[in-house]
Amino acid sequence: MDKTNSDNPKAISSRPPVVVMLGHVDHGKSSLLEAIRKDFRITSKESGGITQHIGAYVAEYQGKKITFLDTPGHEAFSAMRSRGAKVADVAVLVVAADEGIKPQTKEAIDVIAKAKLPFIVAIHKVDKPGADPARVKADLGTHGVYLESMGGNVPFVETSATTKQGISELLEMVLLVSEVEGLETDPAKPAEGLVVETSVDSQRGPAATLLVLNGVLQKGDIVGTKSSFGKARILEDWEGASLDAVPAGTPVLVIGFEQSPGIGEEFKVFPEESSARANVVLQEAKKNIAALAPTEGGVLPIILKADFTGSLEALEAVLHALPQEAKSLKIIFAETGDVNEKDVKLAQGTEAKIYAFRVKTKKDAGDYANREHIGIETFDIIYDLIQKVREALERPQTMETVRTDLGTLKVLAVFFTEKNRQIVGGRVEDGEIQKGSRIEVMRNGQIAARGKMTSLQKNKQETQLVKKGEECGIAWEGDGKIEAGDSLKFFIEERSLV
Repeated sequence: MDKTNSDNPKAISSRPPVVVMLGHVDHGKSSLLEAIRKDFRITSKESGGITQHIGAYVAEYQGKKITFLDTPGHEAFSAMRSRGAKVADVAVLVVAADEGIKPQTKEAIDVIAKAKLPFIVAIHKVDKPGADPARVKADLGTHGVYLESMGGNVPFVETSATTKQGISELLEMVLLVSEVEGLETDPAKPAEGLVVETSVDSQRGPAATLLVLNGVLQKGDIVGTKSSFGKARILEDWEGASLDAVPAGTPVLVIGFEQSPGIGEEFKVFPEESSARANVVLQEAKKNIAALAPTEGGVLPIILKADFTGSLEALEAVLHALPQEAKSLKIIFAETGDVNEKDVKLAQGTEAKIYAFRVKTKKDAGDYANREHIGIETFDIIYDLIQKVREALERPQTMETVRTDLGTLKVLAVFFTEKNRQIVGGRVEDGEIQKGSRIEVMRNGQIAARGKMTSLQKNKQETQLVKKGEECGIAWEGDGKIEAGDSLKFFIEERSLV
């Protein structure tokens, strides 16, 4: 997609540059952005700590705006870093002055070269003990990056997020480099650009972060990509403020897509919904359910839920790369959004465990999972989730029957008896009883019969649960007979992989 394209040269105007921050994990990309944010009015709703997905921020320097993309540093996010570079106009390669070139520094250099991006080197953390900018400059040369002070043509700035050294110079350099690039837009044209990130808002539906690269996106526009479309009914900036129009070079959160578009897809504005729908290429869903039957031994089945598509991509890539000697990993289903009842039922049918990253579990799903003893683990840090799955893969796998006692009922009356079936009534004396439970009939302290519940009623209505002190009627099938005065023990048994 052309970032500058116009049929009317008189309408052309300049647009803010889009800058991507690249470099090794812990070399200070996010701290550098934080320093810019404080002094140059960048604001963000991103929580502190390790950045978990691409964030977009807007700064202002000397009256001119600059859009920054912050890409995560962990190896799990390699595809996202590459995608961020393709979206951007200028790259800032961040190298820590006390550590020098690291594996992801080399990867970033390759990404920049493949994308043919003009770039600036930020030799960062120059205030730290052991900082050696001269060594960093020399090492960069061995990797084909020749700085201006070393006889090359790559500009550089020595920076510190702590002392704020070099921050203004870095922004000035970004503006100089982008001016040479001649970034332009036609504000008279309908908007077009790229999808930076997607997620599912539990209250508002699919949400997509779009980067407008040409034209102006208006509230109410029909926006489409090759995989989705919708009406832009809500536009929000990086602070969550509502917008009516979004100019080129600006990131915006859009609510209104019928389903989440793909990350990296081009978007454009259509005159009507029918043409946007016709533009959608019907594709087989990427996140198909891998299996609907219980898995075999030697396999660890999991269901993944995450906040953003980029996080999901990263998780799948790293999990598939984990050593799989004791067990092999099978991702049954992967999707953005909160854990819902459909996920829990799928986990129940496939004997899978649900791993949720930075999403919540809906109440009905949580209640169902607790009732049916379906495992849901929630994580805020991606490394913790990966480590948990790694440990599960390393454990030898065996099948174990686990019994969970639920409650007891005192039989007050027997209403119906036929062969091995009975209908009885009673009061719950302890705990609670659930529909579908197994039953032990206790008489004089001994087990008199065993069977299962086939129906549970309270106030003559079918129910799933009866609690202590409540009366109910149950239908039972078993190998003996229940008598008035008997005590019934209710329990469930589960075969689980351990």
